[in-house]
Amino acid sequence: MTKFPKFAENEIRFIMKDGFLRVAAVAPRVNVADVTYNLNQTLGELHALEDEGVELAVFPECGLTAYTCADLFHSQTLLDAAAAALRTLIDESRDLNLGFIVGLPLRTTSGLCNCAAYIHRGSVRLTAKSYIPNYNEFYERRWWSAPDPGTTAHSDFGPVSTHGVWQCHGALIGIEICEDLWVPRPPSEEMAMKGAEVICNLSASDDLIGKYAYLRSLVAQQSARCICAYAYAGAGYGESSTDLVFDAKAMIAENGSMLAEGQRWQADGSRVIADIDILALRRDRMHMTTFADCARNAGITPATTPTPDDSHPQHSDLKYRTVNPHPFIPADSNAIDDRCEEIIQIQTAGLARRLDFIKCRSLVVGISGGLDSTLALLVAVRAFDRLALDRKSIIGVTMPGFGTTGRTHDNAVRLMQLLGVSMREISIVPAVNQHFSDIGHDPSVHDVTYENSQARQRTLLLMDIANQTSGIVLGTGDLSELALGWATYNGDHMSMYGVNAGVPKTLVRWLVRWFATQQQGNELSHTLLDILDTPVSPELLPASADGSIAQKTEDLVGPYELHDFFLYYTLRFGFSPERIGRLARRAFTTGQYSDDTIQHWLKTFFRRFFSQQFKRSCMPDGPKVGSVCLSPRGDWRMPSDASSALWR
Repeated sequence: MTKFPKFAENEIRFIMKDGFLRVAAVAPRVNVADVTYNLNQTLGELHALEDEGVELAVFPECGLTAYTCADLFHSQTLLDAAAAALRTLIDESRDLNLGFIVGLPLRTTSGLCNCAAYIHRGSVRLTAKSYIPNYNEFYERRWWSAPDPGTTAHSDFGPVSTHGVWQCHGALIGIEICEDLWVPRPPSEEMAMKGAEVICNLSASDDLIGKYAYLRSLVAQQSARCICAYAYAGAGYGESSTDLVFDAKAMIAENGSMLAEGQRWQADGSRVIADIDILALRRDRMHMTTFADCARNAGITPATTPTPDDSHPQHSDLKYRTVNPHPFIPADSNAIDDRCEEIIQIQTAGLARRLDFIKCRSLVVGISGGLDSTLALLVAVRAFDRLALDRKSIIGVTMPGFGTTGRTHDNAVRLMQLLGVSMREISIVPAVNQHFSDIGHDPSVHDVTYENSQARQRTLLLMDIANQTSGIVLGTGDLSELALGWATYNGDHMSMYGVNAGVPKTLVRWLVRWFATQQQGNELSHTLLDILDTPVSPELLPASADGSIAQKTEDLVGPYELHDFFLYYTLRFGFSPERIGRLARRAFTTGQYSDDTIQHWLKTFFRRFFSQQFKRSCMPDGPKVGSVCLSPRGDWRMPSDASSALWR
């Protein structure tokens, strides 16, 4: 057996125990040219951040002097005071766990530089602003110089570089200053290719109409482009208002998502904190092979991922990170409508293209009165409307069996009537009983044969009706069922096009609800809402004595909201079961699931996910709608006989 070197062992320990970096962006109040005041403001913030377990903090551009000192920047008195303040911060840092970045003017061999000082436990690393703006309201070349690209300047505090990458608590960080972000090729791109996982921007960007929205988009997009976290701290209250006003911008983004934003225009400044998922960033950089290609094409050798130190805090509470319990559904309620419309458009376009290409004018779909078949039928109707085809050419087939209840049957019939499709009703009971007789199965034994015989009989009927009408069978199974293998092989597992194959169960529910809200309270809306209120069930076992559903899927296989959570973090980020369980405990905080319950269904998920791969290896075509997909032709390729031992 290969023995791991010490570095790899430490890295594995880091991955299993934590993997988050607590980052702050701080814009404190300042007084122009009052270095003592500004130093005390910074120290106060540092001690408060230390109490919050922050590991990395970024402050604004020239925060020790204030940005608007103008010609005072060439005053020896101000420069000496700034240097003294830096020495004080270096000394104070010896007793602090967090690393932090402050801005100040610094004399170097390249001239006076607008610098950022990264300070951690008594050491300091210096970087200079690369791009000096001299247009519109900016007149910075009057005061600042920039080291020539690829060179290193020198100061009393050590070398001053640009595009440097440094370690911080098991992560790699890079620094750019204000204008550096706005240029066509920001330094953060090179730093990210070198390995920087968190980019910190010290800024003093004044406020103008519409500028904040643009900057916010810029920060989020740069974090996505570089697959990194981006912490931005901008100058605020106390800067000179002679010609400009500064609003104390503070924001933290991660891979395209804005995690935290501070309140602007506050007299006491602004501060935001976020727990950055370093492991998620590393996984995406590994997974996106073109990221490494960029570094190679640029002749850049990435830095070695650092070994975490023993004092790295373990943020078991993830206090500064929101973990969405339903990751397939936008946390922002304002985005739900747009997301639902986009998903339905993808499904509709996929089905319409398939029908158009094969010149098919007939569609057969089994309607159970459940969520999945309801969504499939709604999409089918949209596709036919888009192609200007008669809805009557959609043949909805309801096939009551041993477990069908009056509620689901009536909803299925009502749905087809309201949508104006053709309807057929065929009881599978006689045919299945004949099948039991043919194979010698006792119908009183409600085992897997009893259940799967019904599913396969339904699929047989749909396939034959499709042949009869020169149509195709529309599959209704969803992404969650594919993940769990909750489908009868060559039964409901099979179709000519699986329109729901990329949609998990929690999202199916939201999509059907969205359709219901579009109907503004009419009869179709009431029917859809009743379908939503019906327990999820395959209805393969006889109903209860009172006629209600006896076989509830989530009692058997587990809550779909948990399985969808597990599925997302397994496929999207490749996290370990331990980390997924920890995130689940953070996400489901209302007490509906105990730790033991989460652990039980997590083991069930991985057992089923691995053992049921053979069903996914031959799944029908269907559209991908999100970042997680199980198509063997696209996102997920796994041997059907892979062992799940490491995941259980």
